[in-house]
Amino acid sequence: MGLMDMIKGEFIDIIEWLDDGNTTLAWRFPRYDNEIKNGAQLIVREGQWAMFVYRGQLADQYGPGHYALTSENMPVMSTLQGWKYGFNSPFRSEVYYINTRPVTEIRWGTPQPVTVRDPDFKMVQVRANGTGTVRVKDPAVFLRQVIGTESNVDMEQITDLIRRNVALAFSDMVLASGLGAIDLQGKQVELSGKLREFVATRVESFGLGVDDITMSISLPEEIQQAMTRGVAKGVEASGFINNVDLNRYTQAQAADAMLAAAQNEGGGAAGAAVQAGFGVMLGGQMAGAMAPQGYPQQGYPQQGYPQQQGYPQQQPGYGQAAPPPLPTQQLFHVEIGGQAAGPYPLDQLRQLVSNGQLTPQTNVWSNGMAAWAAASTVPALQPLFNAPPPLPGTPPPPPSAQ
Repeated sequence: MGLMDMIKGEFIDIIEWLDDGNTTLAWRFPRYDNEIKNGAQLIVREGQWAMFVYRGQLADQYGPGHYALTSENMPVMSTLQGWKYGFNSPFRSEVYYINTRPVTEIRWGTPQPVTVRDPDFKMVQVRANGTGTVRVKDPAVFLRQVIGTESNVDMEQITDLIRRNVALAFSDMVLASGLGAIDLQGKQVELSGKLREFVATRVESFGLGVDDITMSISLPEEIQQAMTRGVAKGVEASGFINNVDLNRYTQAQAADAMLAAAQNEGGGAAGAAVQAGFGVMLGGQMAGAMAPQGYPQQGYPQQGYPQQQGYPQQQPGYGQAAPPPLPTQQLFHVEIGGQAAGPYPLDQLRQLVSNGQLTPQTNVWSNGMAAWAAASTVPALQPLFNAPPPLPGTPPPPPSAQ
């Protein structure tokens, strides 16, 4: 009898799996043509699950522990093989070990961008990527749906399955959230938990579970540039415009180009003309961009709009609003009643001081300022609050009645 015949003729008395790595999810014990004898030792270590399959049917399952294979602790196998009074002769069965430990650092990404409705930018295509931690949650379902007749299932074999379901779950999560692209990016940590729930629902049909998942949402480059330019221009920081669109980004680019041309050392008279044109254009754009909500974008109210205190009244018979102040004057926005008003030139600011609407503590902002500040801290506005000294020879005011 040859060596192979001797190996095939032996009985199996110890069944165990020594797994050196953490990427193998399932492994079939190499039984060959050998048979498992009565009383054989089954060793299942922590993070493992042993499953017996007899003629294609799932039989007994064992969690971590040390077992002696007898008819008493193999009830399903006894029923399938008709062991009414126990068994004395060896039997044949396939034994699968399932790795139930978590597999970490599974990288995923959306193969195609996901279209999101955004109140600022209308339709935006976003992408996402991250990592996940997956484990076998239901060994029986995993055996039926994934293993099949495979003798070894590695994590790489189901990576595409995981990534595809995560990408689909991301689309479902975005649709269910109802958030715009900017809000999605701002709530990535919070939405990662929601994404884990959506992914878990999709992969549970394969016997898998998701312990953790991270997510990083990326916006198109032109959207990121538009957001950056909006902040750099002080638009969002001023609190007057919450919706920054691509048209305003384009206008900002054109304004920068004209300013660069005006500041060119060799420009001469041409540069001065460009600078003057730039002042007119910028004044019109700023008046429209900074108009309070509910007002037309010419900078002053028109007929049919509520009159805001501080704006000159519309003269009857005129179809258009008054022109904006000359670009040579510095304009200031003023916080009145908790809302932004303006921009106002210094002449109108003096009126606001006289009627008590502008005080040294009132918050103001002008183009070039990093943030809102108290009026008394702005050098250009400090003269408004400095009362002139009394004339020579004027008697002092009488003391106030106590």
